[in-house]
Order: sequence, then C-alpha cells, then structure tokens
Amino acid sequence: MSRRVLIADDAAFMREMLRDILTDGGYEICAEAADGNEAVSAYQEHQPDLVTLDIVMPRKSGLEALREMVAANPGACVVMCSALGQEALVMEALEAGAKDFIVKPFKPDHVLDVLAKALGKSDE
Repeated sequence: MSRRVLIADDAAFMREMLRDILTDGGYEICAEAADGNEAVSAYQEHQPDLVTLDIVMPRKSGLEALREMVAANPGACVVMCSALGQEALVMEALEAGAKDFIVKPFKPDHVLDVLAKALGKSDE
C-alpha cells in the first residue's frame, strides 16, 4: 500500500527534489504547499499519511503549521525539514509533535529511512 504524502516547502526546487525521492521510494504525493497556510489547508483536505514540512516558510511558519496539524489530529505524522544551523527550531518542532526531522541538503537514502521510521512510530 503506498503512503500518501504532503510536501510543504516554499522553494519549488526542494519540493521537486523531495517529490522525486519519494516517488522513487514508492510514496504517492497527494498534495504540495508553498507556505504554512497552504500546508494546513492541504493537510485538512487530503488527510495524508505523512507530511514533510519546511520550518522556515512565508505567511505561516512550519512550526505554526505543525501545531495546527497536531491540534487537529494528535496522530499526525509530520517530519520537519530544516537547513543546517536550525537546531533550536528542530527541538521546538519535536516538542510540538513532529516525529523527526531531515536536514537539507537531502540525501535520498536518509530521507527514505527517516520517513519509514516516522511512519513506524505513527503506526505504533
């Protein structure tokens, strides 16, 4: 069974890179979002199995979007994406309910490992 994923990142090339990694890994991309507001509405509309969420985005940060997703669905499986040097934000995201995080630039095998582990945690 393929897992449905929402990709949220303000950079189109990052969404494209993640889309390629995930579709190659057998995931189905059900929606994409370019900012936190779009991410929250896409989450509500599509109810994906997994969300990759950039921390720094316009209009609404990834952290704010994460909090809204977890408030709406405490079992939400969200993996944060961050650039190097955002450790404090990553810790805040994990405390707010993120299952894990991936550091940019992405390494395909690492991304797939982290997502598989996050989905395992949400299935427990």
